[in-house]
Amino acid sequence: MARELISFIVFLNITLAISVSLTAAEARRDFSPQPEEQQLPTAMHSAMDRLPRITVGRENADLIGVDNRVLQAAVDYIAGLGGGLVEIGAGEYLMRDSLHLRPNVTVRGVKGQTVLRKAPAVVSALVLDGDFGEQQITVEAPEGFAVGYGVAVWDDRAGGFHTTVARITGQKGHTFAIDKPLMADCMVGNYARAATVFPVVSGYHALGARIEDVTIDGNKAKNAALNGCRGAGIFLYGSHGMVIQGCTIRGYHGDGISFQQSNDVTVSDCLSEDNADLGLHPGSGSQRPTVRRCIARRNGTDGLFLCWRVRHGLFEDNVLEDNGRFGISIGHKDSDNLLRRNVVRANKEHGVFFRNESPGMAPHRNRLEENTIENNGGAEIRIRGEVNDLVFRNNVICDDRPQDRNVGIQIDETVGPVVLENNKIETQTPIEDRRVPK
Repeated sequence: MARELISFIVFLNITLAISVSLTAAEARRDFSPQPEEQQLPTAMHSAMDRLPRITVGRENADLIGVDNRVLQAAVDYIAGLGGGLVEIGAGEYLMRDSLHLRPNVTVRGVKGQTVLRKAPAVVSALVLDGDFGEQQITVEAPEGFAVGYGVAVWDDRAGGFHTTVARITGQKGHTFAIDKPLMADCMVGNYARAATVFPVVSGYHALGARIEDVTIDGNKAKNAALNGCRGAGIFLYGSHGMVIQGCTIRGYHGDGISFQQSNDVTVSDCLSEDNADLGLHPGSGSQRPTVRRCIARRNGTDGLFLCWRVRHGLFEDNVLEDNGRFGISIGHKDSDNLLRRNVVRANKEHGVFFRNESPGMAPHRNRLEENTIENNGGAEIRIRGEVNDLVFRNNVICDDRPQDRNVGIQIDETVGPVVLENNKIETQTPIEDRRVPK
């Protein structure tokens, strides 16, 4: 008995010693930052392994709903936590206002199954002038306008960036309050009107946001047109560093994708088809865009339209086909871009069109390399204006239609130096150079 007691005491002492040793070791564990750890550029903490996440859907989700309100609630909740992920389940969601993206929030759908459908729109004339800076409108026919709906306001002289796109925040009879001031005078005498049209997805100053794997149904037949300076199926303004990936935009009464004054935007693996105007529209000083592996087809005007001051961009591996005007259009101050390995075919007018600009505004030093440009309605490549130092290298330019063998590259008389290297041109007239030899 005494021997057993001694053995137990020895075992207990050993156990206590081990426990004390483990506790001491744990107390000595080093939690200090590792050398590679750094604070995030815009926050006072380092990167975390887990970020806020919420699911939203028609069923079996954290938030349940069938329209833009539940989607917006999810995005705003995650934005309030500093950013993270919103996952939208399969099904159709009716959009009576934009889904407004927020900084550092990723919105992800189910590829081919998450559909945001634009609600049918109503249009009414204004019965009182809408003054610049005013935040209310008075319409002739208020039916179909409601609090929470998106709305656009313009007149025959207030298009482009002067069109106002806002949300209705209140109603009193025929008068509606809106959350943004009017961007221009909208005069009854100039046929001022309001319509419940807006981008289906809108990102104003949504720095670092992403939208992925969402299908936009623009419901074109039941909506009025909204111009690409203020609207598109997906529209960005001042949203630097945003990513649009794997999205489909079809049937919008305007542009498919438009981003304005937004630097370092990436658009990849997207389909923009059957929209009323432009397929892909980077513009208004958007610097360093990347557009790759996208398809723009059967849009009303151009497949890819570089608007004003689009510089240092990369446009590669895209397909631009069967659009109503040009495959690619490049113009006002759109310099120093690289367009490579794109397929540009069967567009109604020129395949690639350089717009007519004076020297200070011309699209200098663009490079087109390894593209296939074929069977377009006008010259496969048309160069206008006083542009200098364009480079065309290793492109395949052809027209194999028996009765439509047109011009490969048409160069106007005002054009400056152009580099043509190793291009394979199979058209009736390979190069039509109208410049006077010096």
